[in-house]
This record gives sequence, structure tokens and C-alpha cells, in this order.
Amino acid sequence: MSDRSTRQRQLHLAVEVSGTGRHPGAWRRPDAPGAGVFEAGYHVGLAEAAARGRLDFLALSDSFAPPGADPSALRGSLDAVAVAARVAPVVAGIGLVPTATVTHTEPFHLSKAIATLDVVSSGRAGWEPAVSRTRAEADLFGRKDSAAADVLWREVAEAVEVVVRLWDSWEDDAEIRDVATGRFIDRDKLHYIDFAGEFFSVKGPSITPRSPQAHPLVVLRGDEPEALAVAARWADVVRIAAPSAAAAAGARDRIRAAVADAGRDPDAVAVLLDVEVLLADTTDTARRDLAELDGWAGESAPSSLRVVGTPAELADTLTDAFTDGAADGFTAVPLALPRGLVAVADGVVPLLTECGLFRAGYDDGSTLRGRFGLARPANLYAQGANA
Repeated sequence: MSDRSTRQRQLHLAVEVSGTGRHPGAWRRPDAPGAGVFEAGYHVGLAEAAARGRLDFLALSDSFAPPGADPSALRGSLDAVAVAARVAPVVAGIGLVPTATVTHTEPFHLSKAIATLDVVSSGRAGWEPAVSRTRAEADLFGRKDSAAADVLWREVAEAVEVVVRLWDSWEDDAEIRDVATGRFIDRDKLHYIDFAGEFFSVKGPSITPRSPQAHPLVVLRGDEPEALAVAARWADVVRIAAPSAAAAAGARDRIRAAVADAGRDPDAVAVLLDVEVLLADTTDTARRDLAELDGWAGESAPSSLRVVGTPAELADTLTDAFTDGAADGFTAVPLALPRGLVAVADGVVPLLTECGLFRAGYDDGSTLRGRFGLARPANLYAQGANA
């Protein structure tokens, strides 16, 4: 049983960051970071704000989509895993969940990168696998064509399984460092994974020792039918988009049913609803800010529940949705950064904490898995385990 059921129920709260924010006009705001969006200090500052708000994790968005047609817009992007690795040693507490695209990449490389992130963050790493859908993205690599959603998500399922098996290909005590005999590794505790599937054939083992969490948190989207079975089998956290709390509740019910059908405990898988946010001191100011953004870049239709208003209005929305069973928590997606993240951390979190719905601080030494009530998993290949 998850220990989530034996304590006072509190919501989870994460934040997604990408460039200057989700709204395509956000780069034109006077408080936008300009070229600083490509500097380490900007990303460290975002993580510091998220940590100040004791958020569960910072989701660092990424994709292989080519830059947009507008040459004046800062549409390029840095590698999310590399940014997380830069931030991890200098910002304590906050979980770090970069997007790492499975399509056109190799799971062996991904397993090494995420395990390394878990090491340098002392157990605060996660991973959000994503797919590349377009011909333009495929052409960047030149290895294969774009594919239908069912093919892409079958590939995700294989990739995640390979990554998890590679994470377990070293037992915890594989490094023996026996100076007297000159044996650094106990080879009997390194394991071939011998995976052969539709998309990948990987012998293993990994070249990276088992990390602090063993399995860094796996975060998957659960919005489309083709993704549901993958999330049900592999996700620790499922992110969803929905236009309303009622729609989110229906999606959460479907996800929990799928998790149960996959033979797992639904209470051990948290469902987080994306909430787009644009916050200001007054509702009228927030609405004027949105009108300004729309005037620069065209109206940006919401891709999930959206709150344009004050921190108190967002806190009320999250409280009502959580109480009504719409989600186990939320991923705030600021339309404009860095201001939107600061408003969540400094304006919304204190209100949620005051009413007992959110933590007052981080547990010293806790891992990201532990924050979600998840134990460190047993090794698939250790003696007596079933691989």
C-alpha cells in the first residue's frame, strides 16, 4: 500500500518551464530574459524559484521540433537533460524531470544520461519520455520517416523497458573496490539484459552504476489512447491535459482503471493535471497581460485548463479540483517566464500551505520517488528476483 493513503492527503505541485513560457508572444514582454534564456543563470534562477516554493519537481520541456518561422523569436532550445544536470548540483530540494525524446534516439544513451542526472542530483531525477511526430523532425536525423501514434507509443514502451532494465543491469553492490585483489567490479553482479523487440535489440549491461533511486521517476503523458497502455505499465506519474476539472476527473478514472488492469496499484501512480497560468495582482491586470500577448503573437488557445487571474484565484481553482477528485496534483504551466513561476512559488504555494493542502518544506535527504510515496525498487536481476 502506498504511504499516501496513511497520511493527511496533500496535493502534488510541479511546474513546467520552456524558454520564455508557453505563450508564443512571451519573449516580447519587457521582463522576458532575452538572450539570457540560453544562459545557465536563467535556468538556475528558475530552479531556485521552484525550490523556494517547495514544488515537487521542475519539468524541463524539450523536443526535436525545428525553430519557428519567425526569425526574431527565441525559438531555439537547449537540451533539457543537460540543463537539469547543470542545475542539480547547485539547487537543492527540487526534483528535476527533463523531457527526453525517445523517437530517433537510443535507449542506451538515455539510460546513462538519466542515471547520471540521478547521481549528480542525489536522487532527485525523473524522466518524461516523449515522441517526435513530424516529418520535419524525422528529416533532422535522416534515419527513418515519421510514424503513426500507435507505432510511436509502442516504441516508447520498448524504450522505457530497455532503460529500466539497463538501470538494473548493475546490482547495488557490484562495485567491490577490492584493493588487495585488484578487483574493482564483481562481474557476477553485472547483467546482460538481452532485450530483443520490435524496435530495439540491446544486449547491455549499462556502463553506469545503479543510481540513488535505482529507477528515477518515470513521468508519462496519458492524454491519447495510444499512450494510455504505456503509462499504465510504466509511469510513476501521469500528466494529463483537460479543459475542465470534470474532464480531468474522467481522464483520471480511465488512467486508474488502466493501471489496475496492468496489475499495478492505482494509488501508487499520481495523476497531475496541466494548468496554464498567467497571474497578476488583479484579474483585470492578468487579462490585459494576456490580451497584450495575444496582440503580439495571435490568440493562444488553451491546451488545458487555464487560469488568468490572481494567485488566490489559482489556489482556489486547484483546491476545488483536488477536493473534487480531478487529479492528485497539478503541473503549473506559466504562459510567461520567469514571472509566472515566481507567482506560483511566492503567491500560490503559501495559500495552499496555509490550508494544509501542501507541504511546509522538503524532507531532508528525501528522494523524488520518496516524495511521491514510492519505495526504491528491487533489482530485476538480483538473486531471487524475476527478470
